[in-house]
Amino acid sequence: MKREKLNIAKIFRRFAVNRAHKDRLFQRVFADKKDLLDLYNAINHTDYANPDELEITTLEDVIYMSMKNDMSFIISSTLNLYEHQSTFNPNMPVRGLMYFARLYEGYIKQHDLDIYASRLVSLPRPQFIIFYNGRNEYPDEMVLKLSDAFVPEASGEPILECRATMLNINYGHNNALLNSCRRLHDYSYFIAKVNEYIDSQHTVEYAISKAIDYCIENDILADILIKCKSEVKSMLLTEFDEKLYKKTVYREGFEDGVNEGFERGHKSGISEGFERGHKSGISEGFERGHKNGISEAREQDIKSSIEMLRHLGLPDEKIVSLIAENYAVSAEDVINKINKD
Repeated sequence: MKREKLNIAKIFRRFAVNRAHKDRLFQRVFADKKDLLDLYNAINHTDYANPDELEITTLEDVIYMSMKNDMSFIISSTLNLYEHQSTFNPNMPVRGLMYFARLYEGYIKQHDLDIYASRLVSLPRPQFIIFYNGRNEYPDEMVLKLSDAFVPEASGEPILECRATMLNINYGHNNALLNSCRRLHDYSYFIAKVNEYIDSQHTVEYAISKAIDYCIENDILADILIKCKSEVKSMLLTEFDEKLYKKTVYREGFEDGVNEGFERGHKSGISEGFERGHKSGISEGFERGHKNGISEAREQDIKSSIEMLRHLGLPDEKIVSLIAENYAVSAEDVINKINKD
């Protein structure tokens, strides 16, 4: 009888991703209207001073792909949609289309507009901004378009469009913007500190705690970090959990695809699925780098998975079993990695 392979992705899905959604730190940083207005002014080079002119329209109960609509508001006849992303997502314009449809539906009802009348209704102009602070390198600014998702074979101009401007807010990018908004600068700096400590071989939980303490001492987001220290830590751990879960699901899907291709057919003594999987594996391995015969990226995956499973409260014995089965390493190697950490 074939023994069923233990599935790390299912463990993550059960214990981590199904937890009740909490507001993300970016939302908390700009929860106050004054701070959100400062961010709007920095992006649009305006000088609005009255936060009461800003009308919050965030879709609190709308969930799409496990994420809430982050922030939306109206000011000066502009309907603004702000989304924060720590992982690049080319489908944001598709999501934006859905968000804007709901937002305009609410606006029309709120203002009792008759879209069936002969007179043209007046609607606020949309603006869609994505704040990106993931680890991959992207330019300071780039535009994502809904039309890029349409099949290229179709003829004629598409009748729908939704454009999103993605701003890279990693520390060292968009300096003029960050310097124009203290809150955005401090958020960017804080996340950079968390990543710095993680890169120094600290666990995610320790890196977050260390970054919080450092930023409090140096008056970086100190008001939030002092008041909501445990909540901020929980928010960031949840975000790291979700990123690791998505990464694990992607890796597992890649491996399953190769295995399925191998099993589905064999021609001229060589499986087409194996050929494709082998070539992709070589390419991926070459791009990520190879050290002492072991992929550094794979080693980091193993380390991250161990941290994640520990954070979920699984006993070391279960962790050893899961890691050994899923990464095809010996139990002894896993134990050594656990003890080393």
